[in-house]
Amino acid sequence: MGRAGCCCRGAERLASPSVVRRFRPLLLLITALCCAAHIGDCQLATSQCRIQRCTTDFVSLTSHLTPVVDGFHIEFCKALRAYSACTQRTAKACRGDLVFHSAVLGISDLMSQRNCSRDGPTPSAHPEVHLEPCNYHSRTQHTHTHSHTHSHSHGHGRSRPGYLFCGLFGDPHLRTFKDSFQTCKVEGAWPLIDNDYLSVQVTNVPVVPGSSATATNKITIIFKPYEGCTDQRVYQAVTDSLPAAFDDGTVSSGDPIHTSFGAGGASGKVRALWISERSPGRHVELHAGYIGVTVIIRQVGRYLTLAVRIPEELAQAYDDTQDLQLCLNGCPSSERIDHSGHLPLPLSPPALGLQRQQLRQPSYSSHTHAYQFGSSPIFGMEEAKERCSEQLEVLDIYFHSCVFDLLTTGDPNFTLAAHSAQKDMENLHPHRDRWRIYPRGSAASFFYSDSQLIKKLALLLLCTLSIVFM
Repeated sequence: MGRAGCCCRGAERLASPSVVRRFRPLLLLITALCCAAHIGDCQLATSQCRIQRCTTDFVSLTSHLTPVVDGFHIEFCKALRAYSACTQRTAKACRGDLVFHSAVLGISDLMSQRNCSRDGPTPSAHPEVHLEPCNYHSRTQHTHTHSHTHSHSHGHGRSRPGYLFCGLFGDPHLRTFKDSFQTCKVEGAWPLIDNDYLSVQVTNVPVVPGSSATATNKITIIFKPYEGCTDQRVYQAVTDSLPAAFDDGTVSSGDPIHTSFGAGGASGKVRALWISERSPGRHVELHAGYIGVTVIIRQVGRYLTLAVRIPEELAQAYDDTQDLQLCLNGCPSSERIDHSGHLPLPLSPPALGLQRQQLRQPSYSSHTHAYQFGSSPIFGMEEAKERCSEQLEVLDIYFHSCVFDLLTTGDPNFTLAAHSAQKDMENLHPHRDRWRIYPRGSAASFFYSDSQLIKKLALLLLCTLSIVFM
């Protein structure tokens, strides 16, 4: 069951500008403050109103879905119809409840956005669980179902498995499983992930002479053997070679295990492990359904970006010889460019005088403002911020990293890399409330971290006022 009150788990998925505009001002303030503070101080739901149960069921039906996987739209629409039907059943008991009306408006808006029909199939209330040993979600769902049944007589049960996210892009910037954001040197080959199921290694090379800045030009992924599902498969991407196949030439592994629905409604069987080429030579996705892992690899400019989603229990399956994992523990302190999360921008552009040095080289052309390493323009601080703001609207750590990369390298492709990394994070990161990370010491970070008490006090006051004036 979700937490009581106006901050039910998953409620933030219903927030959108078009929904918010339809709320009266008081409700807008309550919703915004409650979701920002992530607290359950606003206790408006009555004991008869079942909106919390409806929301919890919706989260349960959608928590495992990944937007980048085929069939997401159909399954999400099914869950929305079930959510809508649940709210209709509890409408009389929830009359006047803010959470209920927020959910109803949010469902309507999401159904419009996704072009979901009001009439159509919904998930079975008590679906028969067919265990598919080579489908991670099927295995964990089966375990959860048995644990949930067992919990009725013992008062407790295992929760659904959690997922972790790790990303690497740019100069290079690392987002760890713990959502720690670091900028590192890590020249050469380094392991990002190394457990009993999966190994991911990246190779970084210097970007410009005389600087510690590096970027990724090679990614090697090893999917380790899993009995009855797949033998070992190796995938390797290097600059200008982003193949749509494993090293042995295959594009999938294992027997067909479950049904995938295409955009046109056609269905087909997918295997335990497969590769999807989204944009030839630029964007490849690897799906390991047998272990619940999704990997996104892109080439932007001359360098590669990486995003990984993996179940927490699998990420923790390693021994003492595998403790050097950047996604797990971050970069060694000797390899960090940032200072405990603070990434100082150069005071005088261009960074470290690297771009200024290129002006003295014969290959430089004053007419094109380009230099031999990528023929890139020269960026000052304001120019870099303006260029990054064209792709990144939120002034979070992705924007900050973009500015740093432009000042350091002068390569405008790093702007696109930061934008792609942010979008991949939003597609794969399981916790929306953790998406935004702000640079330590920034105005946004100060407001977010030091205003929680004010938010709570304001929230309690608004909740009280809403009850008085309803």
